[in-house]
Amino acid sequence: MRRLVPIFRDAGESFEADTCGPLVEAAGRKEVRLEALVHGHYPGRPLPAGTLPGLKSVGYWDATAPQSWGLPWHRNEGIEITFLESGKLSFWVDEKEYTLQPDVLTLTRPWQKHRLGNPNVGLGKLHWLILDVGVRRPNQAWSWPKWIVLNQKDLDELADIIRQTEQPVWKASTEIRHCFVSVASAVEQDRRGSSASVIAVRINELLLLLLELLRRRKPALNQELTTSRATVQMFLDDLASHPEHLALEWNVQEMAESCGLGVTQFVHIVRQLTNMTPGAFLNQKRLDLAAKLLKTEHSVTVTEIALRCGYSSSQYFSNVFRRRYGCTPTEYRHVVEDLST
Repeated sequence: MRRLVPIFRDAGESFEADTCGPLVEAAGRKEVRLEALVHGHYPGRPLPAGTLPGLKSVGYWDATAPQSWGLPWHRNEGIEITFLESGKLSFWVDEKEYTLQPDVLTLTRPWQKHRLGNPNVGLGKLHWLILDVGVRRPNQAWSWPKWIVLNQKDLDELADIIRQTEQPVWKASTEIRHCFVSVASAVEQDRRGSSASVIAVRINELLLLLLELLRRRKPALNQELTTSRATVQMFLDDLASHPEHLALEWNVQEMAESCGLGVTQFVHIVRQLTNMTPGAFLNQKRLDLAAKLLKTEHSVTVTEIALRCGYSSSQYFSNVFRRRYGCTPTEYRHVVEDLST
């Protein structure tokens, strides 16, 4: 059981990075056209090693018939910029739904869960760019790939706006539209990195156009979104909402490291947010999950539930459960069953 919680780890497979399985399957069935250049696990044609490092995925899908799939909740390994050229698309981020119209773009940060479709995507052509800027947490400083040639002041400004704005959907300019279309053409023509220079130039142009658009729109910025407090809150939310994470063996140092913080600062922030120690918060969420499983999964033994909730000993689980609920897990289950009959 020794591994850290996936959400804030740097390895792709540990960060719940999107593999776009439904899109790949639809493309395999020839229901949608998929054109993409990638590094890593994303679907598309792989770029040669060392070519445009940090470019995780760039490309588009083109759906000209009704689709039977959508992309479930996921995160990416970098900032993602999408642009809808045609059609309509249901886009969800931070539990809120948006209906994307043509000439609209979206901005999502690596730690933001989002999904596409309700439940399925519609007809339309969607372009995207996923660029790794070396962060997985709200409080980390961004590091742009070296082939991004905007000056540092402009890059810092762009990063600050993207990090601190709570607005994920924007009306794109005509120039941004042309830029995405040009990138798509280069992706189509690429053979083992032959279009790398064109793509690099166009992505730099896209980032500059995006910065100019954001400057004009002057979005409200919230610096609280980039604090260590925001990172810890996100960590606690993810921990509480993923049963498989609660089952992991944790100590305070590992929890702090998962947020990129020292133990003292991490413990202080957790107390501010929850009025509990990290260990007490973890135990509370484990017991909440255990009570839920005892109510709903009657065929699962108490020992199995203890293990699923992160308790290595059923006796210890029984003791902490009794302190919280005033009865043993078995007694709790019988009471729930009696009330339901």
